[in-house]
Amino acid sequence: MFKGLSPIVYGGREVWPLIEGGKGVSATNHASSGAWAAAGGIGTVSAVNADSYDEDGNVIPQVYPQATRQERHEQLIRYAIDGASEQVRRAYEISGGKGAININVLWEMGGAQAVLEGVLERTRGMVAGVTCGAGMPYKLAEIAARFNVSYLPIVSSGRAFRALWKRSYHKVPELMAAVVYEDPWLAGGHNGLSNAEDPRQPQDPYPRVKELRDMMRKEGVSEDVPIVMAGGVWYLREWNDWIDNPELGKIAFQFGTRPLLTQESPIPQVWKDMLRTVEKGDVLLHKFSPTGFYSSAVKTPFLYDLMHRSERQIPFRKRGEMDGTVQLGDEGKARSFWVSPEDKRKAETWMREGHTEPLKTPDNTIVFVTPDKRDEIRKDQQDCMGCLSHCQFSSWKDHDDYTTGRLADPRSFCIQKTLQEIAHGEDPQDNLAFAGHSAYRFKTDPFYSNGYTPTVGELVERILTGD
Repeated sequence: MFKGLSPIVYGGREVWPLIEGGKGVSATNHASSGAWAAAGGIGTVSAVNADSYDEDGNVIPQVYPQATRQERHEQLIRYAIDGASEQVRRAYEISGGKGAININVLWEMGGAQAVLEGVLERTRGMVAGVTCGAGMPYKLAEIAARFNVSYLPIVSSGRAFRALWKRSYHKVPELMAAVVYEDPWLAGGHNGLSNAEDPRQPQDPYPRVKELRDMMRKEGVSEDVPIVMAGGVWYLREWNDWIDNPELGKIAFQFGTRPLLTQESPIPQVWKDMLRTVEKGDVLLHKFSPTGFYSSAVKTPFLYDLMHRSERQIPFRKRGEMDGTVQLGDEGKARSFWVSPEDKRKAETWMREGHTEPLKTPDNTIVFVTPDKRDEIRKDQQDCMGCLSHCQFSSWKDHDDYTTGRLADPRSFCIQKTLQEIAHGEDPQDNLAFAGHSAYRFKTDPFYSNGYTPTVGELVERILTGD
């Protein structure tokens, strides 16, 4: 029998320990997060390139006519602060004084600190807390203290938490409202897999969360600070053993994928329709993201193209560098590459299939693409607006000399472009469709049968029953 949840005190009021995951570029906005808070939970506005609106309520397109990447990056920061501030104001209004509103930022996004400070400055009294992951956000506690808001670090292991605590968070313990454990094998979007962990060997979250709680206790963190389980949470009855469990201490739950299919969810209808078709195993944990992190997304043609692109890859040498190598071709760029006879045969097969263009990677390999794909990759790299602190795809870095110093990597993609497109009506099959590994349950959960799409309020009510 499902035990049921008890409210917690957060942001000075009682709320349900249910947190809406703050999903990237415009996949959670004022409508969804305001409704989540109005239902008594903690709504989360995504502060990653959020939308702004004109006087008629239409989304203002984010365009970057500036000549240099640095200028485009400064424009991106302006868009981000304007958009997230507007989203928070609208969400706060919708919440009607119920629940709480958080904002979510990725520490690895370009200008993260400037964006976070700009938004918090403009929304004083409206934001209860900041969730932050995708990297090691050491400065999060210091920024939260300056604006007197709670902070909720996102970690994927007890070890990561300990590093953050020792370096920074122990100085501001009173504002750490919760620690979000984001399971690297179950959660959608970017995941915190370490080099010591195998992406193909999922680990049971229970011992990892117990280890996190043990680490928090060892460091003297208050028992009142909940751990938020994020990733793979669908039916709360499946987590019954976690609730009121003295080993784990106080537990809250974050829902990222499930709120995508609600009436208030801002994602386009074509994306919602696609989610109803996802089968078990259709979400792939992959490493194509220009951040360098693993991430989880639905296997669309966009993702398959990246998979096949990396499969069409061979190492190369310069002339005379290694005995036994032969020239890849007699004309064009092919003359510059010396490869093994076996790899030349592979490359000739790919080129006959239309993948005629060899592109160098930072790892002394070449991948083969069509002329059209080569032109698209080059244009996307040239149009870079600095949306990440470090970008493998374009070699951008958001400080110092503005370059990572490495060759731009054609095995990756422009994440800003594809996330903006999927969020604003383009076909999800042609873009990166982030989702958690439980997305297949839209197809099997009777709550969504016959094409039913609940309101956020109905979803929260359903979740609280254990279903």
